[in-house]
Amino acid sequence: MKHIDLFAYSVLGCCLYSPQILKAQNEKPNIILIVSDDMGYGDFGCYGNKDHKTPNIDWLAAHGMRFTDFHTNGAVSSPTRAALMTGRYQQYAGIEGVITAAHHRDCGLDPSTTTVAKLLRDNQYDTAMYGKWHLGYDVRYNPIHQGFNEFVGYVSGNVDYFNHIDQEGYADWWHQDQLHPEEGYTTYLITDYAEKYLKKDHEKPFFLYLPYEACHGPWQGPDDVAFRNTREAGHTAVNNHKSKAEEKETYTAMVEALDRCVGRVIKTVKETGLDENTIILFFSDNGGAHNSCNAPWSGWKGQLLEGGQRVSSIVYWPRKVKGGQVSDEIIMTMDVLPTLCDLTDAPMKGTFDGLSFLPTLLSGKQMPDRTVFWRNHGAVAARHGKWKLQIKRKTRKGQLIDLSTDIKETHNLWDKHPEIVTQMLKEIDAWEAQFSDVKQSS
Repeated sequence: MKHIDLFAYSVLGCCLYSPQILKAQNEKPNIILIVSDDMGYGDFGCYGNKDHKTPNIDWLAAHGMRFTDFHTNGAVSSPTRAALMTGRYQQYAGIEGVITAAHHRDCGLDPSTTTVAKLLRDNQYDTAMYGKWHLGYDVRYNPIHQGFNEFVGYVSGNVDYFNHIDQEGYADWWHQDQLHPEEGYTTYLITDYAEKYLKKDHEKPFFLYLPYEACHGPWQGPDDVAFRNTREAGHTAVNNHKSKAEEKETYTAMVEALDRCVGRVIKTVKETGLDENTIILFFSDNGGAHNSCNAPWSGWKGQLLEGGQRVSSIVYWPRKVKGGQVSDEIIMTMDVLPTLCDLTDAPMKGTFDGLSFLPTLLSGKQMPDRTVFWRNHGAVAARHGKWKLQIKRKTRKGQLIDLSTDIKETHNLWDKHPEIVTQMLKEIDAWEAQFSDVKQSS
C-alpha cells in the first residue's frame, strides 16, 4: 500500500475540475461520517501521540476543527451507535450495553425508529454505509431497513479482519441484507467501497457512513492472516494469541493502516471535485482499550472515567470551517444527528436529545448550557460545565470531580460541595425517570 502524504497533496484539488465543482455553490453539502472503533483520545499525532504516524488524520485537524471535549454517549460500541443513529440517549432505544454475538442475536434497533439516515434520505440524500453496524444481528435490523440505500459490511461487534467471521463463528459480511462472503482486510475493503462510491456520478447529495473496524480487536495488522474458523469448521478462537509487545506493535500497524485509508478517502474527494462541498466528520465510538492511548485522561473503554468516553474528534469542511481551529465545547455523539439536519435543512421529525453544534462549527459559538449523562450497568455519571458527578447505581454514592483542575479524576470533592452534589443527583434522578419503563435489551 503506497503511503499517501496529504501535506504534499493538499493543493491538488485546486487543479482538478469536474461538473460537480461548477454546481457545488448551489448544492446541499455531501457528508462523510468516519467512525473508528475503540481508539483512544491520544492515538493520533494531532492529539499528542509520538508513536503512531498519522499524517492524514493530522492533516484533517490542521485544515478543520479539532474538538477537545467530544464525548461518546456510551463507553462501549452499541450504545454510542444507537445514540448516533437516533440523536437520543441510547436508553430510549433499549440499547444500554453491547449487543453481543453470544446473547443478543435477536436484539437490535427497532426499524421503526427515526434515524439520521432516514431523515437525510427523506431530504433527497443518497445514503450508503460500508463497515460495522452493531445494532442488530437479525436481518430485520439490517441498515437497509434503517434508512441506508446501500450497505456492505458486518453487523457484529468485530470480525476476523480477513475472513470476516464473528466471535461466535458465524460468517458476517453482508451486501444489503444478504450474506456475501468476501475476502479482504476490513480497513482496506471498507475504503475500497468508499472510493468506488465517491467516484460515481452523484445526481443527489450523499451521506456516506464509514464505521471502520479499526482499531478494535482481534489484533490483526494488514500483514497478518486470518485465524478464526466457522462453527461448522470447529470454531474455537475468539482472538489471536500474541504477546503484549506483539499486540502493541500490531495496534500501531492498525492505526497507521486506518490513517492511510482516511488519506485515500480525502484524496478521492479531492480528485472527484467534491472537496469544496463535502463535510467530513471523524471520531471514535468510545475510548480506547488496553493497547490504545487515552492520555491525558484516566480510564478505559467500558468505564465512565474520561478515558472511556472522551474521544478525539475532527470536522473538516473547507467551504465553511476555517482550518486549524480548536473547540473546547462539550459535544456528544447524539448531537451529530441534529447538526447534520441543521446543515442540510432536513426537517427533524421526532423527539431528540442532541443539540446542533453547527453554530460552533461556523462561528465558534458556545453550546447551550446543559447537563449531559452516561449510564452503564454499574454506574451513572453527569457532567455540567467543569463539574462531573459519578455514582454507583446501587449505593448512589461516588465522587464529584472538578475537571478544570483534575483531569485524572483523583480528587473527590463530594464532601466539599454538597450543594452541587445534591443538585446533580436530582438531575440524574429526573433523567433516569424519563426511560424507567423502557426495557434494556443489552
